[in-house]
Amino acid sequence: MKRIKSKKKVAIIVLLSAIVLLLIGWWAFCVMMYNENFNVRCDSYEPLMLRTEDFDSLECREYSFSSDNGQKLAGYLYSAGNDQHGIVVIAHGFGGGGHNSYMDVANFFAANGYYVFAYDATGCDKSEGEGVGGVPQGVIDLDHAIAFVEDNDEIPELPIVLFGHSWGGYSVCAVLNYHPEVKAVIECSGFNSSSDMFESGGKSQAGNVIYAMTPFIKIYERFKYGKYASDTAMDGFENTDASILVLHSADDNVIGIEYGYDKYYEEYKGDPRFTFIRFEDRGHNEVFNDPDNTYKDEFNAGFDKWLESIDYDYKAEENTERFKEDKAEYITENLDHTKWSTRLDEELFVQFLDFYNTAIK
Repeated sequence: MKRIKSKKKVAIIVLLSAIVLLLIGWWAFCVMMYNENFNVRCDSYEPLMLRTEDFDSLECREYSFSSDNGQKLAGYLYSAGNDQHGIVVIAHGFGGGGHNSYMDVANFFAANGYYVFAYDATGCDKSEGEGVGGVPQGVIDLDHAIAFVEDNDEIPELPIVLFGHSWGGYSVCAVLNYHPEVKAVIECSGFNSSSDMFESGGKSQAGNVIYAMTPFIKIYERFKYGKYASDTAMDGFENTDASILVLHSADDNVIGIEYGYDKYYEEYKGDPRFTFIRFEDRGHNEVFNDPDNTYKDEFNAGFDKWLESIDYDYKAEENTERFKEDKAEYITENLDHTKWSTRLDEELFVQFLDFYNTAIK
């Protein structure tokens, strides 16, 4: 009888050990996948970058400030004229480089009475960092950016409002846990918790397996980023009196509308400090651009024709560098920067402007 009990005990120990090893292996796999997707450099594609000279009267002053581990971040103060009554801080999205893709947004608010402070997050464009690190880094960098604006004697002390898209949309809401003094937030195509970005973006590749990975991602982010990983956008809403505008499109296949907008609408639809704008067919990256502006489609159509005319296999590995140079040359010669940099939905941005102006009165 003792021998039977001993065998059972050994079997249980072996089984538990196997389970522990499997969990450790799965956790290591999840961390590897997370880092492969998020701990990477994100640099803008130079031929398509927006330029200050593309906008009438837009001026830019460059700054450098430190984030959590001493890494230097590039900051940019945009202005037009001398009649500013507030400061818009822009938090950019993930994967397309730093703030450059939002220079048209900066121009609009600068042309309508605001200073605009934008920056390149850790691991993006002119900022230091071998990689972004992870999703909570967006909140950390924005926390430091707001503190820099508030403490810099060269920047006037004016009401601060925030604008964020995607990763930046999450960041401008979660950072309210640290900056309740912010007067208003416009959140476009964002999400509630840091792990949502991994889960939403990974569903198309991993299917339902992504739900088995998410708990381990939450643990990893918590170990790496501490309190920043556990703060949600909705926590931020509760810690401030700021006015909140939430914008999302139902067909967004990058950040599903259920990860942000739907949650917020269910909880705050009766709260007068919340404004909700829901589109049905604007996707993710074009959500605040004019749907009737066809220049991007026209340019892409021309680019596709050019691809068909190439007399070599541009997909072949031996032609990688040649195609890279030819592509850059084509874009440089054919891109109309004026049209490329003026694709915002003007009516929507007038609504954004009214929202900010009302909040800072």
